[in-house]
Amino acid sequence: MSKRQSSKYKINRRLGQNLWGRAKSPISNDRDYGPGAHGQRRRKPSDYGIQLHAKQRLKGYYGNITERQFRNIYQEAMRRRGDSSEALIGLLESRIDAIVYRMKLAPTVFAARQLVSHGHVLVNGKRVTISSQRLDEGDTVELKGNAKQMALVLAATQSAERDVPDYVEIDHTAMKGKLVRVPKLADVPYPVKMEPNLVVEFYSR
Repeated sequence: MSKRQSSKYKINRRLGQNLWGRAKSPISNDRDYGPGAHGQRRRKPSDYGIQLHAKQRLKGYYGNITERQFRNIYQEAMRRRGDSSEALIGLLESRIDAIVYRMKLAPTVFAARQLVSHGHVLVNGKRVTISSQRLDEGDTVELKGNAKQMALVLAATQSAERDVPDYVEIDHTAMKGKLVRVPKLADVPYPVKMEPNLVVEFYSR
């Protein structure tokens, strides 16, 4: 598993956006300038800079994905038929850690990855520990035994910070749900604007 070297809120500060929409974040999505005393100095970004920022924003949102892993996901998206940017989102959102997060079984994408890597998650009744494993439509996700009563999990299910999107189903009493369908970009409840088309352009240079 890739080790996160910096605080998730440092990611917010570096990008100047509250990536996960959390109230605890020191960055507000209401402002369009960076943090610090010189944050309001504006320079017109280059096309490369705009594409790089879009890539960093999307990659950062999913937590511990390394640059190598993210590029591999992009390459797989390019091999698929249809819109490559939509395929990129579909591949990212069908990861088991992303699904656990969307089901509100964990408060953050980082906590979702830890639940998976520690063996607390079952996919179609089988224990998984690889957070990058992708689900197919109809696959079930369930927490194991004692994990259903973990304080972190219970707090996540009761949080009002976000809602469960309609492309997943979850029974928080049984702590079991399923992936109904692979989402499109418009279906994903990102707190900030994501531009996967610019990510495709960045890697296509």
